[in-house]
Amino acid sequence: MTCPIHDHQERSWRHLDTCQYRTTITGRVPRVNCPMHGVHQVRVPWAEPGSRFTRLFECLAIDWLKEASITAVAGMLRLSWDEAAGIQERAVKRGLARRDREEVVKRIGVDEKSVQKRHEYVTVVTDLEKARVLHVGDDRKKETLDDFLWKLPPEKLEAIEAVAMDMWEPYLASCREYVPDFDAKVVFDKFHVAQHLGEAVNDVRKGETRELSAAGDERLKKTKYLWLKNPANFPDAAWRKFRNLRESTLRTARAWAIKEEFMAAMWNYHYRGAARTFFKQWFHWATHSRLKPIIKVARMLKRHLQGILNYARYGITNAVSEAINAKIQWIKYTARGFRNRDRFRMAIYFHCGALDLYPH
Repeated sequence: MTCPIHDHQERSWRHLDTCQYRTTITGRVPRVNCPMHGVHQVRVPWAEPGSRFTRLFECLAIDWLKEASITAVAGMLRLSWDEAAGIQERAVKRGLARRDREEVVKRIGVDEKSVQKRHEYVTVVTDLEKARVLHVGDDRKKETLDDFLWKLPPEKLEAIEAVAMDMWEPYLASCREYVPDFDAKVVFDKFHVAQHLGEAVNDVRKGETRELSAAGDERLKKTKYLWLKNPANFPDAAWRKFRNLRESTLRTARAWAIKEEFMAAMWNYHYRGAARTFFKQWFHWATHSRLKPIIKVARMLKRHLQGILNYARYGITNAVSEAINAKIQWIKYTARGFRNRDRFRMAIYFHCGALDLYPH
């Protein structure tokens, strides 16, 4: 459509430095009077709409932002913090807009990540096959995951083959509402199962430590991490100490043996029937151990048994999500924390979303 020129406005854009001198491009850009849309400024080929930087400068800033914090990049490129953050935000919005809307994701992981030490969380949904973040939502409520799932068309929800997650009830309720035949697709992450069992062993240790200390027996003092770590990684001295403890008649040694038996055997089955038979035997041992924390976890695992048995079918874990969580931890450390979840969410998409960030 041909439109008459309304007027011209002078605008400036920061460009790549020339011989280490700050370089600015200035031009009088026409505004046209469109009969349908009113007065609009003509797009220039060297910059994105609304940006005060050329495309080449934004590409440079994005390269830097991939390697360092916003504060560091702003200092190196002689920008304000808000200008550097704005470049990152525009890059993320471009990348999310360019994602293939027709692409089908078959295996996803759901996990939460703390923002700060005040029990503030974001929910992270991960594509387990391509190791990328699909969605970051505030908090870890049912509504948080609903916000991702309800936007997916029915054919994409039907295409989901498996979901790796922990046993957090709000996540389960959301997936049951939206994902067809979800109970046959959920796989409870073995690392979270190990965490629950490890906490039960530690609870047994704490109770027994108090009893022994009252009687003058200090054997279990300062042994917390001996029971939680993999013995294969112990130095010789720690291994000798732990061997004596685990071969003792301590209740903690019994709890540890129950945990280790489950973790060593349960995840090696390739048939659900064989895995179910093992669990039945293990459950009898655990619930007759007279160790309340172990009994509590064993009953919880039985309530979620189908999701544990599904591991034999799909063999997936949240290991990809945990790797992304490690990267997110690096992002938090590099930024020295985030003052709000919006900035944290933007940084996760930028570094972990596998997005097409650059201006074309």
